Parts: sequence; structure tokens; C-alpha cells
Amino acid sequence: MCPVAEDKTLLILGGTGEAAALAHRLGQVSGLRMITSLAGRTRAPAAVPGKFRSGGFGGAEGLARYLATHKIDFVIDATHPYAAQITANAAAACAAAGVPRLILARPPWQQQLNDRWIRAADAAAAAVVLSDLGRRVFLTIGRQDLAPFAARPDIWFLVRAIETPEAPLLLANYHLILGRGPFAAEDEAALMQEHGIAVLLSKNAGGQATYGKIEAARRLGLPVVMIDRPPLPIGETVLSVDEAAAWAEARVPAVPEPPSPHP
Repeated sequence: MCPVAEDKTLLILGGTGEAAALAHRLGQVSGLRMITSLAGRTRAPAAVPGKFRSGGFGGAEGLARYLATHKIDFVIDATHPYAAQITANAAAACAAAGVPRLILARPPWQQQLNDRWIRAADAAAAAVVLSDLGRRVFLTIGRQDLAPFAARPDIWFLVRAIETPEAPLLLANYHLILGRGPFAAEDEAALMQEHGIAVLLSKNAGGQATYGKIEAARRLGLPVVMIDRPPLPIGETVLSVDEAAAWAEARVPAVPEPPSPHP
């Protein structure tokens, strides 16, 4: 009798639509157990196949312990392109534990004809750039990087969030709206016109869900302060869910076919 191959365990570091799509794509793969981990910033994340965990690991060392304790065979880092700390922790933890790691990084947006992009290295640089562009800003960079804008009471910010924050934002002058993408370009343009927006402030997140605001700014002739992505650590990287799924499936033992009833 042939020995039965043991199931493999995949840890997906999530936080993007691609991570959820990957979990659904791999949910029916025989011989694969999945754990999807989120940072815990969204209180009601969408359900995905397999097990789910929320919260941090305690840095690279904590993640390395988690990999060992839960017998993780391989990791796919499908976190947000700007989640630089967890991506760095994953690289260090997987290297220390000898666990194969793949980065699923959606392609960044590319500047198009008639786009008026002003690039900024980070949020602090973006706060400085805004001085010469306008006083009504559509701020779409998430709640984690607002500190540099707290000292700008001269600027009114339109801020969009998925959920109502538990505490007031660190901004002197703002209006909060709630929404979850995808957002159509027509709706984004109408929103910007309704609030008299002069500048769009964005991260280069890539993907289609929030690209509508970029297209809307192009149509309206508005400048876009675009915060550059942090560099990725060295490691195997793919750009699509299909490529990531194929990478994972290649590491799952094939299920042997049942013996034929006839000799």
C-alpha cells in the first residue's frame, strides 16, 4: 500500500481583495489546509475558506514561532502594497524558519496621458507638497498615516474610511465619509465636485477597486499627490492571483487515483 501524503498548510497574509480571491480559489484544493491572517484593522472582514485569525504576530520572531507552532509549510504574503512592516517581518520569519514564501503584489497604477501626478516618497513629504496645490483635499490613504497632516489646519480634508473610527481623526479640519469599493469613476467625479476638491491624495495601491478616483481626477484636470510604494524585500514575487494559486498548488501533493477494479 502506498503511503498517504500529509496535507500541507498554507498561511495567507491577507488584507487585500487578491488575498480573499486567492483563498476562495484554493479553498477546494485537496490536500491543502489554509489559514488567512488579517491585521485586525477591519472589524467585519469578509468570510474566506479555511481558518481565520486576526491581529499581529509580535514581530518577525513572533511570526517565526507561529510558523513552527502551526507547522506552516509555505506562506503567501498578499498584504497591502504599503504594509511594509508585516512584509519585512514575513521575509525575516520565513528565512529564519526555512519556510518558502511568495509575495503576491498587484501591479501599481501607471501614469496616463493627462494625469497630473506629483510623486511623494511618503506621507510626510506629501503633507509638504500639498502647500502649493490647494486647500480642499480628498485624502484616500487610510487612517494609519494621518499624523503628518495633523499640523495642517489650513487644509480641509475629505476623508473616506470603510468603518467609523473608534476615535476622532488626528486632523484639525475634515469631513468623514464611509464607503467600500469598488468606486465608479463617475461617482468619484461627482463626489469631488460636490465637495469642491482641488487635490487628490492617494497611495499607488493598484487594482481596479479604487482606480475610479484616479480616472475621475484625470477627467476633472485635478492634480494627484501620489505616495510611492515602499520597496519590497528580496524574494519570489508574482503579480496575479492565478500565478499565486499555481505556486501554491505546485506544493501540494497530488492525490493518488483509486486503483482500477480490473487487473
